[in-house]
Amino acid sequence: MSILHRAAFSISAARLDQLPAPTVAEVCFVGRSNVGKSSAINVLTNQRRLAHTSKTPGRTRLINFFGIADPLEPDAPLGFLVDLPGYGYAAVDKETRAQWGEVLGGYLRERVSLAGVVLLVDIRRGMTELDGRLVDWVAPSGKPVLVLLTKADKLPAGQRRIAESATRRQLAAVGAAHVVPFSATRRLGLEDATRHIENWISPKVVP
Repeated sequence: MSILHRAAFSISAARLDQLPAPTVAEVCFVGRSNVGKSSAINVLTNQRRLAHTSKTPGRTRLINFFGIADPLEPDAPLGFLVDLPGYGYAAVDKETRAQWGEVLGGYLRERVSLAGVVLLVDIRRGMTELDGRLVDWVAPSGKPVLVLLTKADKLPAGQRRIAESATRRQLAAVGAAHVVPFSATRRLGLEDATRHIENWISPKVVP
């Protein structure tokens, strides 16, 4: 069983100063609203409603922490999966978008316990300007990035490979980047993504 399956809700925060003290490794999930972030977290953790999916993109404005229990020390998490607010939803007012950007940028630049970033990109749209801006925030930190090209089941295999190559070229500024065509409904790329995230949280777990 994957260690990710032990994830459980821990805490929510609206601002950076409300975050728990940085201790164990954190892996954050970030992407445009409606890109399938909640579905990806749910399938990776093998839970149906750990991360709540919403029919109203842009609704989630909180940073949600999901602790992964350590079987040797149940009261001390092995690490955290962190669900960051989605970005880029047009119906959200400009001031709110600016606040989200401040929170996202601050977390990605300053969080010392951040072990890796999972960036979700709709494979049919490719990297957008906002995705590129997020990558620019991450690149100076040297943190590894895993790009999940979501909704990959919507494209034939040949087009998936083309999209994967194009995304790799766009990520040239990030030294440690891995791109995986991914589908939560068809479970495409699930093993590859799981292996990367597990290794960030607990390198000793994965050979």
